[in-house]
Amino acid sequence: MKKPLRRTADSGFTLIEMMVVIVIIGIVAGLVIKQLSSRAEKAKVEATKAMIAQVGEALDLFKLELNKYPERLEDLVNMPPDVDPKKWHPGGFLKKFPRDSWDRDFIYRKPGTKGQPYDIISLGADGREGGEGFDEDLWNSDANKR
Repeated sequence: MKKPLRRTADSGFTLIEMMVVIVIIGIVAGLVIKQLSSRAEKAKVEATKAMIAQVGEALDLFKLELNKYPERLEDLVNMPPDVDPKKWHPGGFLKKFPRDSWDRDFIYRKPGTKGQPYDIISLGADGREGGEGFDEDLWNSDANKR
């Protein structure tokens, strides 16, 4: 006949061992979450740069076809009242009003402030002027430099 298994005083995990494992799991989870969130923000920055380039192309096409830059970005979507309908690009120059990856309107200035005919600016992740990293403002004049 077999003897029943007995638990000895030293079997299992101590409270300290369990706490060490939980802390290690927490640290690893924190690192993974931080890495994923920074990748998401980087993707938003890259998507915003691409949208700035697309809006810039639409502005240049507007200028090429109508001999002037629009007064507002809305004029790329809807025909402005001072444009001859015969010269209007069918469907507009953009299908919808452009917004950055943080779902905010771009800032459009005509003439531009950095030697450009116009400025297209996104205020970055924080939505305020200035900033560093993901909060840095994105401009059409330096979109290709980054």
